[in-house]
Amino acid sequence: QVQLVESGGGLVPAGGSLRLSCAASGRGFSLYTMGWFRQTPGKEREFVATITSSSGDTVYADDVKGRFTISRDNAKSTVALQMISLVPEDTAVYYCAARLPVSIHWQYWGQGTQVTVSS
Repeated sequence: QVQLVESGGGLVPAGGSLRLSCAASGRGFSLYTMGWFRQTPGKEREFVATITSSSGDTVYADDVKGRFTISRDNAKSTVALQMISLVPEDTAVYYCAARLPVSIHWQYWGQGTQVTVSS
């Protein structure tokens, strides 16, 4: 079992930056592929970024590429999402998630943290 707790959300003006953090507790954090997702009211949760467990390879959604950076610290069992050049369309609840590499499903989710970008 892995428990995930996000932090770092808030209100920021357009063009600003935020750094989200996700703290994991439980065993084997370094084994998990970690990801960030976001959701706005009335819409499905969408993929933002992911980072693999071993090589640290990253993948980003097209609309955040070049603005968001995902990173992990296996020693601290944390994963971060650095966001720059924020736009109002980035407003959403951001969720941290974890899955084992062999799984196609995201097995563990945090409760989410609200990011609001004002225009």
